[in-house]
Amino acid sequence: MQQSEIKGVTVGFYDGPVIAAEADVNDVIGATYGLGIDLIAIPAERLVDDFFWLSSRLAGAVLQKFQQYGFRVAVLGDISRFTAESPSLRDFIYESNQRGQVMFLADRAALEARL
Repeated sequence: MQQSEIKGVTVGFYDGPVIAAEADVNDVIGATYGLGIDLIAIPAERLVDDFFWLSSRLAGAVLQKFQQYGFRVAVLGDISRFTAESPSLRDFIYESNQRGQVMFLADRAALEARL
């Protein structure tokens, strides 16, 4: 995991295996241990498609686990193929982005602007 300080926030940029289950979050969190990371930025392509289908409940389980351990999360990348088909996902993303604990953003530049 690469890390960077952006406007006073220590961001860990996840570059590990695809997150396919709630249990995979344990490995991500373990990789951050002792690094002082506040926010984990995950490329959208490192998440299985089921993550973006809210009926699978994977997104809720994964994001809740990160929050339980005190991490903010940013999903970075183009997820338009999912949002085009799911009004529920669009609503979830809108609400998440309003709160800021979980963000869905186009890329690192958008993350930097947001922080």
